[in-house]
Amino acid sequence: MVTWTFRISALFYNPINSKMWQIMQFESVIGLEIHAQLKTKTKIFCSCSTAFGAPPNTHVCPVCLGMPGVLPVLNKKVVEFALRMALATGCSIAGESRFARKNYFYPDLPKGYQISQYELPLAEHGFVDVAVNGSVRRIGITRIHMEEDAGKLVHDPGRPVSRVDFNRTGVPLIEIVSEPDIRSAEEAGAYLRQLRSIVRYLQICDGNLEEGSFRCDANVSIRPRGSQTLGTRTELKNLNSFKHVEKALQYEIGRQQEVLADGGQIIQQTRLWDADKNQSFSMRGKEEAHDYRYFPDPDLLPLVIDEGWIDRIRQSLPELPAAKKKRFMDVYGLPAYDAGLLTSDRELADYYEACLGFFPHPKPVSNWVMGALLGLLHQQEKNITASPVSPEGLAQLLELVEKGVISGKIAKTVFDEMAATGKPAGKIVEEKGLVQITDSQALEPVVAKIIADQPEEVAAYQNGKTRLLGFFVGQVMKATRGKANPKLVNEILKKNLT
Repeated sequence: MVTWTFRISALFYNPINSKMWQIMQFESVIGLEIHAQLKTKTKIFCSCSTAFGAPPNTHVCPVCLGMPGVLPVLNKKVVEFALRMALATGCSIAGESRFARKNYFYPDLPKGYQISQYELPLAEHGFVDVAVNGSVRRIGITRIHMEEDAGKLVHDPGRPVSRVDFNRTGVPLIEIVSEPDIRSAEEAGAYLRQLRSIVRYLQICDGNLEEGSFRCDANVSIRPRGSQTLGTRTELKNLNSFKHVEKALQYEIGRQQEVLADGGQIIQQTRLWDADKNQSFSMRGKEEAHDYRYFPDPDLLPLVIDEGWIDRIRQSLPELPAAKKKRFMDVYGLPAYDAGLLTSDRELADYYEACLGFFPHPKPVSNWVMGALLGLLHQQEKNITASPVSPEGLAQLLELVEKGVISGKIAKTVFDEMAATGKPAGKIVEEKGLVQITDSQALEPVVAKIIADQPEEVAAYQNGKTRLLGFFVGQVMKATRGKANPKLVNEILKKNLT
């Protein structure tokens, strides 16, 4: 007992172990603020185009540039898209909401304020369920509100000069603010992916993090495990990929733990993530709501939503990712992993089901879509809508495998040829003479020769090393250039090796 007590004491009082012990007593508290750019043709308060990539300052007008005497007019489609997201995430929709002016000075903000919503947002109190490490976590949504985007600063790489492009000014956004329910970088990544999947299913946002149409800021704090009091938070910006979000959160959680374990204090601030250095750097002190001097926008009337309009939008919602995943598991018998991957993208799910319409065998189709097809698309940096192999084409290939016309190994060769040439599977098999050998009389001589050429392996097999059967199968497949029927080869070998 004395020795055991001493060892615990030594561990506890070791300065390094003591610091590690303190760090282990913290839990992270994370909330995400996500801005999704809506896929409307025109801006939120004027008729300027929202098209991406136009020459600088060509999609502008007196309204979005904030010229004196102009009045904003709300785009109805923006409200519809925001309502679709609110309904998809179980939010309560306000009967009356208001637009407010968020006042701050920055060169890309021509009016000197941003039109947003503050005290009376469009929707509140929703949620999203995410699966992490086999368990489901419910992440609350505090609010969803509409606002306009700011412009873009373009920094000259050769001179200390910045230019302003106002094309993005007035582009419609929804901001989705989560509750501080997220406890790890992995949960944050899962939540972000789920929201991106939802906006893409709803077809209200393209979800492109790299181009900035789906952006994320993270509020991070830590606190002693079991405590209900929130710690001092920092805000992380410049998170333009899922990988960057997770890395930045892991870094910031570790940084805050180190500061507190060393007896320091967390400073409330905004920090910028540097993906090249894998570090965050202090950018400025963290603003509070009162710093923006919000007040109702006098140029915009309160927004009153008709219940009948809400019902019509609710009825028009598509099957959402979570419901589709459950259906794929229940109806098609797919494992959770397969169903989750196939339903992560609406177009991918549509491709899979279109393929099943021609070849109704869920698991083989799932294996090929997730393996050969997605592997090819990743290599070519394409998405499923640009697939060089159609659902019907893939189904025809799998039918040839099922009927025994070609083997699974040959099928991969045929698939690659289909992707490269656009030819149907049947024609490729015919042109290249790839029909599977299913005649036992044709295979018997091949098997006999291989057995005769491998006397040591035959003896070892007969002495109990039955795993060598795979070796013999491989030799037959090599000799027939992969065209032999594997099942038939196994049968012939077993018969001739005994």
